[in-house]
Amino acid sequence: MSTETTTNAQLFERAQRVIPGGVNSPVRAFKAVGGTPRFIARAEGPYMFDAEGKRYIDYIGSWGPMILGHGHPGVLEAVQKAALDGFSFGAPTEREIELAEEILKLVPSMDQVRLVSSGTEAAMSAIRLARGATGRNKIIKFEGCYHGHADALLVKAGSGLATFGNPTSAGVPAEVVQHTLVLEYNNVALLEEAFELHGHDLACVMIEPIAGNMNFVRASVPFMDMLRKLCTHYGALLVFDEVMTGFRVGLAGAQGHYAQLIPGFAPDMSVFGKVIGGGMPLAAFGGKRAVMEKLAPLGPVYQAGTLSGNPVATACGLATLKEIQKPGFFDRLSGGTRQLVEGLTAAARDAGVPFVGDSQGGMFGFFFAGELPQNYATVMSTDKERFNRFFHGMLDGGVYLAPALYEAGFVSAAHSTQDIADTIAVARKALA
Repeated sequence: MSTETTTNAQLFERAQRVIPGGVNSPVRAFKAVGGTPRFIARAEGPYMFDAEGKRYIDYIGSWGPMILGHGHPGVLEAVQKAALDGFSFGAPTEREIELAEEILKLVPSMDQVRLVSSGTEAAMSAIRLARGATGRNKIIKFEGCYHGHADALLVKAGSGLATFGNPTSAGVPAEVVQHTLVLEYNNVALLEEAFELHGHDLACVMIEPIAGNMNFVRASVPFMDMLRKLCTHYGALLVFDEVMTGFRVGLAGAQGHYAQLIPGFAPDMSVFGKVIGGGMPLAAFGGKRAVMEKLAPLGPVYQAGTLSGNPVATACGLATLKEIQKPGFFDRLSGGTRQLVEGLTAAARDAGVPFVGDSQGGMFGFFFAGELPQNYATVMSTDKERFNRFFHGMLDGGVYLAPALYEAGFVSAAHSTQDIADTIAVARKALA
């Protein structure tokens, strides 16, 4: 066997010959930041190692699922045991009931949940179900929120409030997005006006309660409160996309956070992914029984999947959910994440660089700006070039951040106080 190291550049060149852009998900190509993507050979705890053997402190965590870090012993054991029993059956298993019960125990807004294989599939199915349950077609989403790549959700804002969206991807016909209205995140006045114009035709509103796809932007309490009231008044379903935030910002997700701030608050439907699969392809959508019973085989809304409730994925997810319920887990995770954001902010202040950060649970974000952005337009006005230089400074120093200004970051339970201190030390050099 050759002992020669294959470089990241060689692998990228080879990949581009057989995979469009050399990657299987666009952000991995480093187009936004420039340079060569790192091809990962293995991961352990809070670290990833690339094809050249270089170690990185990992703040992507597979874009959120690896809340325990890589290769947690309890999760590994559960997955290995499940794999020995069989990879896939195409028939029901007891473990998918156990995972559903575990999710429902932690998220009281839902009576039933349907397991699927990806966040995109869950969001797409939730919208179909909302339309089937309400008998309405129109939906609202918010600029800067990403709910996977289903056609109806790949939309940018129309030219005015009364107009519906335009496709943001080739291959999506205008007719497919003609019922999708795109509003500005955190804009209460626009929200009220949209409901006044279209409220009785709206099937649902889908929102990332803490948006992780325009970096880290949280919905304000007045905005969320008004959104809940309007949905209730007009009979539209409020759908929380918790693919990123679910079991990541707290044990009850972002909805648990807003329930503490708004008396009686709960969404009508929720979409989950990432953490509930522990790094395996697994996602879910759920809601009240009256809505969920509209799904086949009980009702007229069709949804199916060969690998839904996969026995190895459910073992991984179940073991992960058991671990994060241990006493003090989220206190420690939140503390480490805050320590990171506060350390980065202090390092930037010392370097005289405008910088703001925010975090919730094990999810964080930062911007090269004077104040935290509240919507997509203000995110777009932050200093992208400075971010790109910072990203490469951190990468060279062995710290792996998301390779785009518009993505949130993730801390795991495996990140030690020393890992965070080392990260801040690298940041001081990069910011200088």
